[in-house]
Amino acid sequence: MGEDGSRAVLFADVSGSTQLYETAGNELAAKAIAQCMHALREVTEAAGGQVVKEIGDEVMTTFPTADAAAAAATRMHVVVDALPPVVGTKLGLRIGFHAGPVIERDNDLFGDTVNLASRLAEQAAKGQVLTSEETVAFFSPAVRACTRLLYAMELKGKAESVALYELIWRHSPDITDIAGGAIAASAGKLWLSHRGSVVPSSDSTLLVGRDKDCHVVVTGENASRQHCIIERRGGKFVLRDYSTNGTYVTVEGEAEFVLHREEYILRGHGWISFGDPRAQSSEALEYYCE
Repeated sequence: MGEDGSRAVLFADVSGSTQLYETAGNELAAKAIAQCMHALREVTEAAGGQVVKEIGDEVMTTFPTADAAAAAATRMHVVVDALPPVVGTKLGLRIGFHAGPVIERDNDLFGDTVNLASRLAEQAAKGQVLTSEETVAFFSPAVRACTRLLYAMELKGKAESVALYELIWRHSPDITDIAGGAIAASAGKLWLSHRGSVVPSSDSTLLVGRDKDCHVVVTGENASRQHCIIERRGGKFVLRDYSTNGTYVTVEGEAEFVLHREEYILRGHGWISFGDPRAQSSEALEYYCE
């Protein structure tokens, strides 16, 4: 991909926004949707992509490879799924992407690839990722193994029916990360403490950051609004950094290291610090894995 101007174009639409405006009012709804859009932008950039434009509560993004788009689609769902409900309404995403040649003009993208990606997003259900048969052919074997053929259907603007594929990004109750690969399920427990208080553990994802809607709210000046997540995959607990200044990890008895838009499988006993080394922060999250 790339030699003929080919890109993977991805559309992510915030599902539930209309209902949210009705139940929560304009101010709360607009704030919640803006939080989603910010998270989508951060995920896109972390995956090596670019936000082309925002259209209301939908974002159009582009990636150099189909695999990168698949990884971003997975992460977008993970991050938005971790956000708490707003006045009883749980937001989600409908995602579609397609890889192929594009026309770039005036900081925008045009062409059949863009149109088909948009149609795929329209067909996706909340929590779903749809792509095309042509795009699946670009996937690496590991990512291709995480897809399934749904059916062929006629889409507006296409003379022939399009074979729709679903990207399987989640196997209930544990989240499977396309980018990192599935981890075999086994028993595992995680204990967390913040400012001397035990943090209720999550069966799926724990969001940490300065934003007041995060599961764990930190106040450090160098922490990001949505700094990192800790998610359960099988019997493992994986820390993923999304921040500007990095997430510092200290495993007991070992040297401290920092994650920059990277993942780390938590082990043993240790501490996690947000934007600053543990020695310079009062916001460290203590953990113990077993």
